[in-house]
Parts: sequence; structure tokens; C-alpha cells
Amino acid sequence: MGRVRRGGYIVTWWIGDHPPRHVHVRDSKGKSLGRLNPDTMQGLEDWTPPKNLVRIIEELKREGRL
Repeated sequence: MGRVRRGGYIVTWWIGDHPPRHVHVRDSKGKSLGRLNPDTMQGLEDWTPPKNLVRIIEELKREGRL
């Protein structure tokens, strides 16, 4: 399991989790916001992630954390 706090979000993922590849996103208080596919940068279950969250995920990918 991995977890990163950044920009007011908590991003969590599990190694070997079920497809499609995704991360779970919560706000700073722990409230679930949704799931995001880091390969396509699209939210799952009709959730549209905020643009600043997409930038954070892209940054984490560049850093090799996702």
C-alpha cells in the first residue's frame, strides 16, 4: 500500500489491486472523493477529478511515486 498527502488530498493505492489501475482520493479530513485512473487521468464511476488533483497525480508520476 502507498499513501501520499499533498495539496489537501490523501492519495492511496494498493499493489496488486483489482483492475483497472486506480488510486483512491480523500480530502484532508479523510472523506472519500473518488477513484482516479493514473494512466488516463480520468475519474471512475462518473467522478470528475479537480484540475489541481490531476496536476498532483501527474507530479507524483514524474517523481516515480505512482
